[in-house]
Amino acid sequence: MKLSAKQLVDFCTNAYIAMGVPQADARLLADSLVQAELWGHPSHGVMRTFWYGKRLQSGAMRARTKSELVVDAGAIAVMDGNEGIGQVIATRAMQEAIARAEAHGIGVVAVRNSGHFGTAMYYTRMAAQAGCIGFLTTNGSPSMAPWGGRTKLIGNNPWSIAAPAGKYAPMMLDIANTVVARGKLHVARKKGESIPLGWAVDKEGRPTTDAAEGIAGNILPFAGHKGYAASIMMDVLSGILSGSHFADTIVGPYSPEGKSGVGHFVWVLDIAAFRPLAAFEADMETLVEKIKGSPPAVKGDEIYYPGELEARADARSRSEGIALPDDVVSELNAQATALGVRSLS
Repeated sequence: MKLSAKQLVDFCTNAYIAMGVPQADARLLADSLVQAELWGHPSHGVMRTFWYGKRLQSGAMRARTKSELVVDAGAIAVMDGNEGIGQVIATRAMQEAIARAEAHGIGVVAVRNSGHFGTAMYYTRMAAQAGCIGFLTTNGSPSMAPWGGRTKLIGNNPWSIAAPAGKYAPMMLDIANTVVARGKLHVARKKGESIPLGWAVDKEGRPTTDAAEGIAGNILPFAGHKGYAASIMMDVLSGILSGSHFADTIVGPYSPEGKSGVGHFVWVLDIAAFRPLAAFEADMETLVEKIKGSPPAVKGDEIYYPGELEARADARSRSEGIALPDDVVSELNAQATALGVRSLS
């Protein structure tokens, strides 16, 4: 089924309103999921609608987000999300960091007691659109073992950097520290597809192509020990520095119960505090053109800069619609019917 972004945003918004989420927050949460679909990342898209919904219904995640600043010190702030909606909390944290960067040249916000917030570049893009460079990292529920170990202990702890690129779409990086995001294993499991060797190991530490076994086992870090070490340091920034949960004490969106305790770390640099924004953007345009003008290794291939594929996918999906697998549509409709919300059609 192909649907427009508006249809999906309206559907998800209505579902969250039916679960007690205020309209503005419901729409933000819905938009974050649909934007992931538009970017071509369904692993973080609308299939997660009722994963969050079950946590709202159990009370593990509060429908009304009451975040508060517990440290307010010029360029630095610490925000307590009080177990509200991760997307709402991360948006508020990024807005705080941008405002502080505009006042001080740099803004840093650490967040405690938040939840899973979806796609990290949904928020760093906000900084790029404000003429800033944005960085965001978060910790998450355990998905990998320490390097050389077998016990699931460390999250994939993704991070994102975004910067304006003048006349081009913002340059954006959004990566997990595992070979692949865990959501992609869930997509493969739903489709009944195997996963490539090298993505995950089973409970016994054996390489597997079975998505369900990989989910039950451990996803592998990217670049071996380097991805493991990077993930640990992101946990230091987002979990320990903020005073939130860390390592295996975090509960993820896949579980309908249990307080998340997720932490985030946001910093924003106001480009104009370093040099004129126009000059920065001119150099970014030159960088993009150098990258794209580089001879491809395979004749006829195109070279892309970080974020370009997502920008193209967004434009294409807005024009042609977002294609959802039948099983995802069926699951969404079944859950919506139970809430008295109009089904997708």
